[in-house]
Amino acid sequence: MNTRFFLVAKIFWLLCSPESLLVILTLSCFFLIFIKAYKKAKILSGFLFVSILMISIFPVGDWLLYPLEKRFPPAHKLSAPIDGIIILGGSEKIFNSFVWQQVELNQHSERFFAFIKLAREFPYARHVYTGGTGDPLLQEYKGSVVAKQLFEEQGLDTSTLLFESESRNTFENAVMTKRMINPDPSERWVLITSASHMPRALGIFYKSGWQVIPYPVDHDTNPETLFKITWNFSGNLSKLDSAVYEWMGLFVYYLTGKTSHLFPGPLDL
Repeated sequence: MNTRFFLVAKIFWLLCSPESLLVILTLSCFFLIFIKAYKKAKILSGFLFVSILMISIFPVGDWLLYPLEKRFPPAHKLSAPIDGIIILGGSEKIFNSFVWQQVELNQHSERFFAFIKLAREFPYARHVYTGGTGDPLLQEYKGSVVAKQLFEEQGLDTSTLLFESESRNTFENAVMTKRMINPDPSERWVLITSASHMPRALGIFYKSGWQVIPYPVDHDTNPETLFKITWNFSGNLSKLDSAVYEWMGLFVYYLTGKTSHLFPGPLDL
């Protein structure tokens, strides 16, 4: 399903992410020096220095993430009835989990905590994990296997859970899960994912005809420190990568017809 889109998106991000662009600019500076284009090398190295300095000092990533994270308010309390709960994969360190033979999670692990909480709060709802792997070279390792192990360790009865394990991105999460569940339009389903990812995820589910209830977690910004100047190049670059990835995802998914709104929000659903 959409293999060409999946591969092109991976290659594009590999080359155009902020951290990749910084590496490319650095290599370009060395190349210009090697061919003795010193004036161009000086200009490019100056631009590179200013870029690194700006990223180190200013939380540009937070500025870009905050509009995404505040798009949907936190769902502190859900009203019954709830017919189903979906968690999007992406919280697992899949390959590490297989190598070390234990559950390894990344910075998005709040998704699992929220899912376990809601699964216990609404035990008679259907509970669904959706996610294979987004690595085109490691398709044999599935996030669903790691998730199942985690749920078992946390005391959930996995025989009553549904696992979709072939999707490689958010679009396939929505399409494949809907095909597996075939939900009735009258049913109330909850979608759990990271707050910054929720606009794109909700837009895709809405486009597929499935009006799920957003349950955003894993907020990465603090509105009280948005304009705090620090010296944190690696942390700021990581957030900038995440923010650019989501904004580019929104734009590309809209252009390719995978979501009906450029910046989906509560009023669009």
